[in-house]
Amino acid sequence: MSTQIVETAFARPQQELGCEFMAWEGWYWPNHFGDPVAEHRAVRESVGVWDESPLRKWSFRGPDALAAADRIFTNDMLGLEVGQVRYGPFCDENGKMVGDGTVYKFGEDEAGLVTALDSDLDHFKQVVEGLEVEIEPVTERLPHVQLQGPGSRDLLAGLTDADVEGLGYFRFWPEQVLVGEVSCWVSRTGYSGELGYEIFCRPDGAEELWRSLTEAGAKPYGLAAVETLRIESGLIFIGYDYFPGETDPYDMSLDKVIRLDTGDVHGKRALEDTANEPPRRLVDVVVEGSEVPEYGAVVTKDREQAGTLTSPCESPTLGQVIGLAVLETRFAQKAERVEVALGDGTVEATVADFPIYDPEKKRPRS
Repeated sequence: MSTQIVETAFARPQQELGCEFMAWEGWYWPNHFGDPVAEHRAVRESVGVWDESPLRKWSFRGPDALAAADRIFTNDMLGLEVGQVRYGPFCDENGKMVGDGTVYKFGEDEAGLVTALDSDLDHFKQVVEGLEVEIEPVTERLPHVQLQGPGSRDLLAGLTDADVEGLGYFRFWPEQVLVGEVSCWVSRTGYSGELGYEIFCRPDGAEELWRSLTEAGAKPYGLAAVETLRIESGLIFIGYDYFPGETDPYDMSLDKVIRLDTGDVHGKRALEDTANEPPRRLVDVVVEGSEVPEYGAVVTKDREQAGTLTSPCESPTLGQVIGLAVLETRFAQKAERVEVALGDGTVEATVADFPIYDPEKKRPRS
């Protein structure tokens, strides 16, 4: 088995910009371009471009393509329209998360999926046994970037004749369009809490697409900025906020993308047992002081265990130390005061709006 770390099709132009890379799950990801805070602010205030090609992509084809996606994910994938995208977690038979991702409906017998891990394929095959569907990994054939920020619509509109203004939230164009001179699939989705798009192309068009986007004004950013953006926006990440085979999707407050009234979603019975009274909830907390606690720091209430601070950071947007935390439901109410482990002691924290940045999520829908 090869242990070689794979570079994305966008690697060369990023290397020329002095990008620092980091390895995760067999691929090199852009970590930062010298100033993660400036990269963060570019996404919040203008427009940034992030190479997220290593996310795993899957082609589902066959008469049961959508039924297979519907059985795997907790969200209603059979109800998708052509050109629509939906997000959701997928679980094992015990109702514990295996991963999360998005499903794109290209046609009645074709869907595209984006998830995090190669090992998701084994889970998919187990869950869809008996259905008429062919599942094919297409990650290396489909590099893609996120174009995110309040200026993303105008920038993209300047590079394509397609109706960017008319592309709705969580919608995509099933047919390729030209972005600059490159044929691409474009969806109005993202991982930043801002207006944004994901743009997929063939490997031989990747460098040209990168040049078109950056020359039009998109600032490259990497995982260091992605981390602070996602924490501010209440977006979860595997291995930090949830752990495969351990975490219930209700722990992640994903109620809105869990449907149990129809379908035969894998893990349904276990999920039904938890749905009425979830024991834990994902919240945002504001931590007092300027020191950032560790990932996984223990959260207590009057010395009683209350939960875990899963993803902390110093927020460039808010100028505060904040974090995502999984708390017992009785401690998860807004304005609840808790303590977070820090060094040899604790520091006070307060449960805040969720998400703490743009709690009504108006910006990505704008």
